[in-house]
Amino acid sequence: MSSSNRTRPLSPHLTIWRWGPHMAVSILHRATGSGMATVGAILLVWWLVALASGEAAYQGFLDLFTLKSGGLNIAGYVLGIGLSLSFFQHMASGVRHLVMDMGANFELKSNKRSAQLTWAFSVVATALFWTYILVVKG
Repeated sequence: MSSSNRTRPLSPHLTIWRWGPHMAVSILHRATGSGMATVGAILLVWWLVALASGEAAYQGFLDLFTLKSGGLNIAGYVLGIGLSLSFFQHMASGVRHLVMDMGANFELKSNKRSAQLTWAFSVVATALFWTYILVVKG
């Protein structure tokens, strides 16, 4: 077929769609799922290697992820907060997709609102989760 044949329908391209929160949430759902699986696998292997390597290696692993009254480990907090934010975002987006799979929430206004609510939920749930860990358990 030559490029001059204009009778066939053209597939929509990303440039003709207006970006909205529903698109960002869909992409973020995939990214958080892949990211949690990758980081989780790396952490599992690291934990197993540290466990098998002896007490000093295991203590080094624990020092990164254990709350200490005297010190603040920024890397552990960043990793923990990032993973919990990813988890809550992925969970909220999954519930949103489940509702859509049942045939609801396809109206543009409610779809946009539910996409925005996934972000709000993930931030609030992460803040509450880490407040509980740091204040109540710490």
